[in-house]
Amino acid sequence: MEHHARKAVILHKITASYGKRTVLHDVSAEIPAHQVTALVGPNGSGKSTLLALLAGVHPPDTGTVHRHHRARPALVLQRSAVSDALPLTVRETVAMGRWSHLGPIRRFTKHDRAVVETCMERMGIADLAGRPLGALSGGQRQRALLAQGLAQESDLLLLDEPATGLDAASRDTMADVLAGLGAEGVTVVHATHDADAARQAGHRLVLSEGRLSSRPHNAAVAEEVPSATG
Repeated sequence: MEHHARKAVILHKITASYGKRTVLHDVSAEIPAHQVTALVGPNGSGKSTLLALLAGVHPPDTGTVHRHHRARPALVLQRSAVSDALPLTVRETVAMGRWSHLGPIRRFTKHDRAVVETCMERMGIADLAGRPLGALSGGQRQRALLAQGLAQESDLLLLDEPATGLDAASRDTMADVLAGLGAEGVTVVHATHDADAARQAGHRLVLSEGRLSSRPHNAAVAEEVPSATG
């Protein structure tokens, strides 16, 4: 029990498919609590599927997923399900992260509004609060989506390529935010092609063709992500 208490998620012999194609093969891993875990691997290696499994939105074919967290996982994708054609502002987009706390009848409270403002400030987009989501650059939109994820106040935050579209300064801000979340007790798992982000993580999982690599983490990161992109 003490061993499990130090782990946010334990995966045991997971196999997962999309249609007839098996994407993950016999994956067993432990995600440490209150740390940042980088999920590294080339496109098609199964990173997004593994994030979906951790979030509970894609069931495994075989194996078990044990989650040790209080709140529903917060999954942040590169693109949200919200169309750019809808007249949503950045503030309204971030506020969507509070919906899971509201229930069927509760209205936004002072606390909810404060969480939204704090998350926008943390991601450096408070000055964009009134801008339409569809008018943002790729990097600005990515920061808005991450702010939406932060607004969920989950203790398990799952991010799919969060540095995509960000410049070097924004990537540094992202790394600082993720490290700060870990220090605050949040477990963060992020898929990445950014070599620096992968190396800065306290823990790494390296996927290759749907299987966890047995290579040393540093060597695998150097091979899979030879240079930072964004």
